[in-house]
Amino acid sequence: MSFFEKETKKLGFGLMRLPQNNPDNPADIDIEQLKQMVDLFMEKGFTYFDTAWMYNGFASEKAAKAALVERYPRNSFTLATKLHAGFFDSLEDRDKIFSAQLEHTGAGYFDYYLIHGIESTNLSKYEEFDCFNWLLGKKKEGLVKHAGFSFHDTAEMLDQILTEHPQMEFVQLQINYLDWESEWIQSRACYDVAVKHGKPVIVMEPVKGGTLARIPEQAEKLFTDHDPQMSVPSWAIRFVASLPNVKMVLSGMSNLDQMRDNLSYMEDFQPLTQEEQKLCFRAADIINSQIAIPCTGCSYCTEGCPMQIAIPQYFSIYNEDMREHLEEKGWTINFTNYEVLTQKFGKASECIACGQCEDVCPQHLTIIDYLKNVAAHYEGV
Repeated sequence: MSFFEKETKKLGFGLMRLPQNNPDNPADIDIEQLKQMVDLFMEKGFTYFDTAWMYNGFASEKAAKAALVERYPRNSFTLATKLHAGFFDSLEDRDKIFSAQLEHTGAGYFDYYLIHGIESTNLSKYEEFDCFNWLLGKKKEGLVKHAGFSFHDTAEMLDQILTEHPQMEFVQLQINYLDWESEWIQSRACYDVAVKHGKPVIVMEPVKGGTLARIPEQAEKLFTDHDPQMSVPSWAIRFVASLPNVKMVLSGMSNLDQMRDNLSYMEDFQPLTQEEQKLCFRAADIINSQIAIPCTGCSYCTEGCPMQIAIPQYFSIYNEDMREHLEEKGWTINFTNYEVLTQKFGKASECIACGQCEDVCPQHLTIIDYLKNVAAHYEGV
């Protein structure tokens, strides 16, 4: 019996894109709205919460304490958090971060703990600091119930890690219908590797940072013609939840409306039929033909940007414009939106090509080049 079977429902609350009081300050979380979201989530029988050290401007773990841990019995929910390679440089640092996470959350222990975002650029660091055995040590101490990792790289590398570290109990993967056959994300191939090793899968980015909530009209029509009662993002979440080896699907819900929508179809989840899965792949073909920059808006890139460039925001409005017929319009409201953003953040043209953003990007985007495209579009440079 898999330990995930105690999680009776497949939807997890990803505490990554939480409601904010100030949209320019991710750490300024709307705790009162978050409490309402947590209450509704728990009321409907959902119990899995996922946070991390740096989410929401390093404020997510503390928000979990205020909205969840201090308000519900510890055995009524499960909590996951993570150790990221970007925030430790010694053996002692690992324990300092872990201790701080226990303090921030007030949880006493973590039901699930993950080595965070493994990829080719940081695997050697995790190995150098013996993080896999360190995590297993935390499990022996009773501070972690289940040990796993999240992953952003090739299926071949995933196979290597699971072969070398068979004691890892689960793996968290980016899977969605848009990335299912992606050369870079390799959703299907990585999923197959996890199945091969008998490891349960937690899905992150099922809606690809909101990309699959706002899709081209032609793709949206495929879904609404089939079932007008189902929202566009429901198709993305139900697609991954229908995969047999997927035990949990994380959704980064940012407000009560998103929470209500997700709960409406996941409370009594019905897997997609083969016909409905094919509709998702048809929609993916349409979306892929129109998307300019496949950014999920995770904001990993912005924390260390020396020029404080609002990379995800710029990419989002740029993608919107690239879907427009600019030869007919010539101008869109996003030119004004861009100008407003640059009053608070660095311009795209101010990128110094230091590369820190590309080093941490889970999507392996060529961010420096994309910023040049944004600068050319909005600044004419």
